[in-house]
Amino acid sequence: MDLGLHNKVALVCAASRGLGRAVAEELAAEGASLVICARKPETIERVANEIADSTRADVIGIAADVSIPDDVARLVQSVIDNFGRIDILVTNSGGPPAGPFEAFDLEEWEAATRLLLYSSVNLAGAVVPGMKERRWGRILNITSIAVKQPVDNLILSNSLRAAVTGFARTLANEVAQFGITVNNIMPGYTRTERVEELAKMMAVKQGITPEEFVARWEKEIPMRRIGDPREFAALAAFLVSERASFITGTSIPVDGGWIKALI
Repeated sequence: MDLGLHNKVALVCAASRGLGRAVAEELAAEGASLVICARKPETIERVANEIADSTRADVIGIAADVSIPDDVARLVQSVIDNFGRIDILVTNSGGPPAGPFEAFDLEEWEAATRLLLYSSVNLAGAVVPGMKERRWGRILNITSIAVKQPVDNLILSNSLRAAVTGFARTLANEVAQFGITVNNIMPGYTRTERVEELAKMMAVKQGITPEEFVARWEKEIPMRRIGDPREFAALAAFLVSERASFITGTSIPVDGGWIKALI
């Protein structure tokens, strides 16, 4: 299937590893030009070169922290300076700390809000005007299965990714007439560094090995395994493609059947 991504320009955030990198690799393989970002300059430059070498796509790595508005403005301007426009925005960030409600004070809630909610709002605000002018655009937010079924010990993520979903669903209605789609993709337990770190932390608390803790997750998943980032990236590429032009305002899980809800 030709996804129609040749000559499209994408900005993929938090793309130095995990799901962000997998999405960036998939879009590059489909012929898109990319700017990818992460906080560490040496890391994002190396990853950009690796993706460019393996796909022959134009890939630029920019160091930026999406929780800082000035960094977002600089990042977006870098894409425009290099490629002239942004057709596709994939919002993403690292997750906030795990823990129960009483573990976090207001300052930590504010930091998590800047990381998850404000970053998505600022990035969308920077790209929507150009997309409206060209009457074409794709915004895809990487959220979490926690949006539909909260995950224990992740109160910050559960709360704020749900807020991103509400924002995105409303924005989708406002910009649909301009040929812009806004969707959310909800990763389940996927073999990324973030999930491995959570498994190690939870395993220590329960006095078991990380492998034993991951096995518990796998028992909750009907497919009896955790996902591969490439499986997630395949859907992401479709949702930002020309072929998905009538899909907007959705939140789609990639979770092996973990979510128990009907819809």
